[in-house]
Amino acid sequence: MNIEYIAMIVHSIIQSTSPILLVALGSAICSQVGIFNIALEAQMLIGCFASIAVNYFTGNVILSIIAGVLAGMLVGTVVALLQVKCKAADMVVGTALNILIAGLTSFMLYKIFNIRGTLKDDRLVPMLRVNIPGIEKVPFLGTVLSGLTILDYLCFVIAVIIFIWLYKTVNGYHCQAVGINKEGAESLGTKGTSLQMKIVILSGALCGLGGVCLAMGNVTLFAENMTSGRGFMAMAAASMGMNHPITVIFTSLFFGACQGFGVVLQSVVKSQLTNAIPYIGTIVAMVISSARKIRKRENGNNEI
Repeated sequence: MNIEYIAMIVHSIIQSTSPILLVALGSAICSQVGIFNIALEAQMLIGCFASIAVNYFTGNVILSIIAGVLAGMLVGTVVALLQVKCKAADMVVGTALNILIAGLTSFMLYKIFNIRGTLKDDRLVPMLRVNIPGIEKVPFLGTVLSGLTILDYLCFVIAVIIFIWLYKTVNGYHCQAVGINKEGAESLGTKGTSLQMKIVILSGALCGLGGVCLAMGNVTLFAENMTSGRGFMAMAAASMGMNHPITVIFTSLFFGACQGFGVVLQSVVKSQLTNAIPYIGTIVAMVISSARKIRKRENGNNEI
């Protein structure tokens, strides 16, 4: 295994990580304000469909990105109204929306494009790749960074911005206060319900952007249920990273590595097994996360 082959694996891992990281950040900020958002898969999938649909009819990448983000925000608004405003059960809302959007995107794919399965057309314009001058001449680094999209870089920048906002600004402290004790925060003047609704809608925007990254990143197409559980992987990544934006980067890289290795191993191992690697990784991550929380709770009880 030479260094260029390893570089190609790292390149694949980064591309696989980007959509998961964006959605995981959306999950993390929801958890910071005390909202358990299960509809991540729905928000991501609608972002995939909206971006490709707008791309097909306009050929404009910027409009496609905006459409994906707005579609995610629309579903996020529904989540905010039902879970935060109407106090509906998070499991019911999330599961219902995930099933609804999966069916709705398949229905619209057939009604609008008269296609079942996958929409792939020459009219679809791929996202521009960021080519750093001279980087392709640098061994290893050139292979890793060449051909990445702007969203592959932007997702890491967004994670840092969210960290600064949550832990270095007054508004970020308000979000954490609402997540810890909503009634206490409201007694000090913070509008808890309004803040929670805004954060859930912002989470929808991040999930929609994750959907854009998935649909227009490595390939430019839409396939029915193309998210394939990535929303749940992102939820696991956020939980494993304790909903901290910087830690979530590394847990998302773990899931990106599971997917990247799955792709690489397809030439040696049966695809049925390699396709299962990310889901096995999800189960392992959730077990580790749960064990850590139980241990932390037990240690807290022992101290008392």
